[in-house]
Amino acid sequence: MAVGRLRKGEARTVQRFIFAGRTCVITGAASGIGAALALELAKRRAVLALVDKDAGGLEQVAAMAKEVGAADVSAYPLDLGDGGDRRDLAAEIASRHGGVDLLINNAGVTLTGTFEQNSIADVDWLLEINLHAVVRLTKAFLPQLLSRPGSHVVNVSSLFGLIAPPGQVAYATSKYAVRGFSEGLRHELAPRGVGVTVVHPGGIRTNIAANARISGLDPEGEQAAQARRFAEAALTMPPEEAARQIVAAVQARRPRLVITSAAKAGDWLARLTPVRYWAISEFVTRRRF
Repeated sequence: MAVGRLRKGEARTVQRFIFAGRTCVITGAASGIGAALALELAKRRAVLALVDKDAGGLEQVAAMAKEVGAADVSAYPLDLGDGGDRRDLAAEIASRHGGVDLLINNAGVTLTGTFEQNSIADVDWLLEINLHAVVRLTKAFLPQLLSRPGSHVVNVSSLFGLIAPPGQVAYATSKYAVRGFSEGLRHELAPRGVGVTVVHPGGIRTNIAANARISGLDPEGEQAAQARRFAEAALTMPPEEAARQIVAAVQARRPRLVITSAAKAGDWLARLTPVRYWAISEFVTRRRF
C-alpha cells in the first residue's frame, strides 16, 4: 500500500496485508476470539505481542503460538480497565519488536441488567475497557502505525454496535461508539496508507456472556443464570471461525466485517427499519419459538 497523501486524481494501489514477519498486537488474547486470532496469525509466521489481564491464560496462548509457527511472541499481562494511556506499552513493544504493523483491539466485557439496575461505577468500568482502552491503545500505537507502510487497525465492535436491545444499554453504547470511532479514524488514515477494519461479530462461542459483571440486586442469581442460558443458546460459532474471517478481512483490506447470519440479519433489519427493528425482531422470535 502506498504511503503519504494522494495528489488530486491519483489512484491508490491497495496491496493485500502480508502477515509473515509483521508485528501484530492483540488485546484480550488469553481466550475466545483473541486467542484464536493469535493462533491464526502464528500459522502465518507473524510476530505477536499479546495483551490480557489473565497472565496464566496469556502464557498458555503464547506457548501454543510458538508451537504453531509464530516468528516471535511476547506477552503483556495488563488490566485495560486501569485507565492507563498505554504509551509505556507501545514503547516496550517497539523496543522488543521494532514497531507495530497490526493493532487488533479485541478485548471486551459486558454487564447484566437494565440501565436502571446498572450502577454508574459498573457502566464506567465497561466503557473504560470496551471504548476508552480502544481509543488509548490506538493513540499510543498510532505513530508506529503511521511510520510503517501498509499498517492496519482492527476494532472489534459487536452485533450490538448495529442494533441496541433492551438489557444491553451500556454494552451497546460502547460498541456503537467503537463503530463511530473506527469509521472516522478510517477516513482520516486512509490517505496516509493505514487501513481500519471494524468487526461486528454475532453469536461467537466465548466466555463474555457467562463472565458478565452482575449489576444491581440479584439475590437468586437469576441474572447470572440468564447469561449462561444465553451463552448456551445464542453463542454458537467457534471463535476459530471468527478469527479466520477477521484475518481474511485484514488481508483483503476490508473496511467492515459482519460475522454470523444473525448479525447480518440484524444489520439488514436496522437499515430497513431503523426505529421498529426491535419490535419486529421480538415478533419474529415469538413466532419461531
